[in-house]
Amino acid sequence: MDAKVTLLQRMTFDATADSGFHVTLGTVPEVGGDDDGFRPMELMLISLLGCTAMDVISILRKKRQEVTAFEVKGHAERADKHPKVFTHVTIEYHVTGKNVDEKAVVRSIELSAIRYCPAQGMLAQVVPMQLKYFIYEDTPTGPQLVKEGEYVRPEDQT
Repeated sequence: MDAKVTLLQRMTFDATADSGFHVTLGTVPEVGGDDDGFRPMELMLISLLGCTAMDVISILRKKRQEVTAFEVKGHAERADKHPKVFTHVTIEYHVTGKNVDEKAVVRSIELSAIRYCPAQGMLAQVVPMQLKYFIYEDTPTGPQLVKEGEYVRPEDQT
């Protein structure tokens, strides 16, 4: 895989990789930026969420789960001092559908966490991660929370 970032102005960069898509990187005015693009660490968290989201929805579909909405949210705590690395990451999987099986959701998260998602596999080696799931039943009056829980990676079990 190859990628490059090209300076556009001040602290604004155009980033591209083998896929040919582009994303703008920027930073806040306090450090010389124009507040006009994603911060690199935001993209790291977004990459992690995108990687695991694609795995989980793909596996749920293979398991013939009737998912009508799917969202993955993440929160990263960061160190106070430079290099301000992630110190803890929480990932929340929000699955809405018709009679979605909790075991299918947990297994999908597990397979992403321990087998398929390279972003999670890499980051989990250096950052503690908490993986939560929320299952909603799709009803005529809107989604209703029916199950919630947490998947704990085998190496994090005590």
